[in-house]
Amino acid sequence: MKAFILLVLALVLFACTQKEVKIYQWRGQDRAGIYYEEGLQKEWIEDGPEEVWSTELLGHGYGSPVITEDKLYVTGTADSMAMLFCLDLQGQLVWESAYGEEWMRNFPGSRSAPTVVGELIYVGSGMGNLYCFDLEGNVVWSKSFEEDFKGVYPRFGIAEAALVDDDKVFWCPGGEEHNIVALNRFTGKLIWSCKAEGERPGYNSPNLIALPGKKIMVTFTAYHLLGIDVKTGEVLWKHAQDNTPVEKRQPGAGDTHSNTAVYDNGAIYYAAGDGNRGVKLELSEDGTSIKEIWRSEGFDSYMGGIVKIGDYVYGGGVRKKALKRVNASDGQMADTLKIGDGIVIAADGLLYYYNQKGVVNLVDYSGDDLKVVSTFKVEKGSKEHFSHPVIDNGVLYIRRGKALMAYDIKETV
Repeated sequence: MKAFILLVLALVLFACTQKEVKIYQWRGQDRAGIYYEEGLQKEWIEDGPEEVWSTELLGHGYGSPVITEDKLYVTGTADSMAMLFCLDLQGQLVWESAYGEEWMRNFPGSRSAPTVVGELIYVGSGMGNLYCFDLEGNVVWSKSFEEDFKGVYPRFGIAEAALVDDDKVFWCPGGEEHNIVALNRFTGKLIWSCKAEGERPGYNSPNLIALPGKKIMVTFTAYHLLGIDVKTGEVLWKHAQDNTPVEKRQPGAGDTHSNTAVYDNGAIYYAAGDGNRGVKLELSEDGTSIKEIWRSEGFDSYMGGIVKIGDYVYGGGVRKKALKRVNASDGQMADTLKIGDGIVIAADGLLYYYNQKGVVNLVDYSGDDLKVVSTFKVEKGSKEHFSHPVIDNGVLYIRRGKALMAYDIKETV
């Protein structure tokens, strides 16, 4: 008995001292678009920060890179094949792996960021198939969008960065049977399937809210924001996007909700330019209900992301193209900066705003008025400026089509 007790104590001590596996993912920690870096440049020289390397081997695509301690992972294409590329941090190719057909219709090319957890990489194609790779580029398991889930395509293909929590990886095939699923992330085995509202996917990369005693997956399908219990797959609450009448709902009509919702201090914030626009929801303490606090008509980003910093929420405007600052308490527009529709992230006390014309703006938000400090234009690559920038270890990464650029933004001593 004494030996048994000692064994149990040893196992408990071992479990308590294990490091939590770090997740490298879409829009950084908590998918909040905030990169917790220090010592970054507070302004750039006239031509922008120094480009330390670039590559144009990716094929076309829109997926942002994900950077770990010593590698960079990004999706792309080779002809019509979906590809996962692994680069070192000097931009040299380490390996590349094909993983089936890529979306080649409207806006052809890859459209999701990988998720790296421990020794495994999770990546989805625009065709909706989900893959698990090891760090050498070998497929560990895969799931078919149509065969395994009977998924339903939206107009522009599947654009989702897989969410991981503990032993689960989550995916949204859409449709009436397996609308949202949780899979064992090591084997691909189905853990639960949620019918939700039976809608198409909403181009959304979900987020995770961790409450005492409960974790909630928050994601959009075509016409609803959903809160789902990650343990059981139960829909805890839903928030309808009521801008499109039921009789007019079809692929491409009111169903584009690409911005990941963010959670802060008991509230969920989202911007759905093709839905309810800017919204704040109060989440109950037990996570089982929501209350709408405000809507902001002018806060109407479709896919440029939002960030919540202090008392304000920041995001791009589509109908009136500008960077916008909304008061988090009441939803009132606090300021606008007419620098186009774009993508927003934040780091070291500044906003980085990459607009649809390829101009990267460094924006000071510390005062009453938003101010552009510096700018430069992304000239390499081709087609749209849709990929979200990433900051890691003093380097700003921007992907445009087949090109990926790395800029040194560390402050010089």
